[in-house]
Amino acid sequence: FLTYILAFAAVLALSTPIDAFAHKIHRVAIHVDDSDPKRQNMALNNALNVNKYYESKGEKVIIEVVTYGPGLTMLIKNKSKVKDRIAKMSMEMPDLSFAACGNTHRKMSEKAGKEIPLIDEANMVPSGVVRLIQLQEEGFAYVRP
Repeated sequence: FLTYILAFAAVLALSTPIDAFAHKIHRVAIHVDDSDPKRQNMALNNALNVNKYYESKGEKVIIEVVTYGPGLTMLIKNKSKVKDRIAKMSMEMPDLSFAACGNTHRKMSEKAGKEIPLIDEANMVPSGVVRLIQLQEEGFAYVRP
């Protein structure tokens, strides 16, 4: 019986394409809750460096930058100091996305008395904190610059 199992395992291993093992998909969640452009640029540097590293190894990486609290300024159209860089990176990195906390956005909009416009690359999520929890539960590595 053991011989049968070992033979089956050998056939299975040999029938699996070798490059199937080489194409691991990495997942990274980058947390931004700071309005400091230096911190926001550091988060973007992290995304760029992680992408370059895995790309050089022929591996795919999915990166989501999650913003909430003061970090939402990173994605606010008329306040973001990094919006041009985000636009450029988004064009060059199709697996890079940006999540905007709906709770923070709602509070900022209420305080301003009008809807706060976000940059085109922003995807609204109900809660930035909950989004980070979801991503970690889905196996995303957590990075906070």
